[in-house]
Amino acid sequence: MSEQPYSPQPGPYPPGPQQMVITTVRPTSGTAVASMVLGIVGVLGGWCMFGLPCILAVILGHVALPATKSGQVGGRGMAVTGLILGYLFVVPMVIFTMMVFFGGVIGAVTPTPTPTP
Repeated sequence: MSEQPYSPQPGPYPPGPQQMVITTVRPTSGTAVASMVLGIVGVLGGWCMFGLPCILAVILGHVALPATKSGQVGGRGMAVTGLILGYLFVVPMVIFTMMVFFGGVIGAVTPTPTPTP
């Protein structure tokens, strides 16, 4: 008794053409990605850059929101994340920067009394 090899064709007919599914992916907004990345950088180390990444995250997030609202480009969630992180940390960074600046100015202007022997 000999076995016949497996044939994927269930009947005497050859298989029909394969259907191709083509999907299009919306491009992601570059400003939304930059806003989120700068928001994360501002959270992790923005204090040593005087809050500049947080301010840029807020600006780029506001630029990206109208661009993603139309639906032609994606990334609305990234823009909102950048805005939240930027606004959450921009106020403490601005206060810290002002304290450093005004503390340095006051320290430089205030005369220190010298002790008399």
